[in-house]
Amino acid sequence: MRIVYMGTPDFSVGALRALVENGYEVCAVVTQPDKPKGRGKTLIPTPVKEEALKHALPVYQPDRARNPKFIALMQELLPDMIVVAAFGQIIPKAILELPRYGCINIHASLLPKYRGAAPIQRAVIDGEKESGVTLMRMDEGIDTGDMISRVVIPLEEKETGGSLFDKLSEAGARLLIETIPSIMDGSASYEKQPKESPTPYAGMISKKMGMLDFRKPAAELERLVRGLNPWPSAYTFIHGKTLKIWSCAVEENHEGGTPGTVFKTDRKGIHVTCGKGALCFEEVQLEGKKRMAADAFLRGYEIERGTMLTMTKE
Repeated sequence: MRIVYMGTPDFSVGALRALVENGYEVCAVVTQPDKPKGRGKTLIPTPVKEEALKHALPVYQPDRARNPKFIALMQELLPDMIVVAAFGQIIPKAILELPRYGCINIHASLLPKYRGAAPIQRAVIDGEKESGVTLMRMDEGIDTGDMISRVVIPLEEKETGGSLFDKLSEAGARLLIETIPSIMDGSASYEKQPKESPTPYAGMISKKMGMLDFRKPAAELERLVRGLNPWPSAYTFIHGKTLKIWSCAVEENHEGGTPGTVFKTDRKGIHVTCGKGALCFEEVQLEGKKRMAADAFLRGYEIERGTMLTMTKE
């Protein structure tokens, strides 16, 4: 069976590798164009491209999947199946209808929950107890296609966006290999999704989402810190400098004080008043410095009681 694989980030690497290791014929790999990075604007290949080149697979990087030349190329390849995992572009109907076994998407949520580009981070931020991976047959909607199979992954108490990302990447690769035979022999079942999702659309994550608004409850902010770890990370400002927060704990019993005020520092960390409860910063990174445990940071950086953490550098 000829498979075209479409994916871009680290999340997509495991499934591509699994297809190759299990003997499937990957006739082409499609990924996003290389991006310039650093002062020299050196072009950096996507993680999926790097993996494809390890296996000497042909790689295509269209600026737009709707480009007529790219559609013509896909028609020439005549894939029996297209597997998609976080490709990052809208795939046109002309391509969706091309393979006889359909376009199969590896989506990192328990559909119909968390349709969209950032389901992993959103599950952590929203305090979900479980997440997972759903394989679906793609249609023209955004993550609205018929569901084929799924696997449930419980979230740990200190789950981060990064740790869940790794778990779901591995789970998605396994689920794909387990599911393909049933698609090929016709025994797979296809379950239609409801029109509406029970959760908000999981849109793209932006850096500004990491700004900590201490007027909010501490429990909500702690989930935000974990969900945005490692990218783009949660942050605040202290003495005009950015302070990234990598890990923190909720202190429910703290009452009173202006949100954003440092009311104590000790060996546990930096204690900050929130709209409800407080946060203790356990691991931080000051602008221009290394990431470190808060107690180590405090040995070289004095924070007086009453210091206000702000939402701007001013």
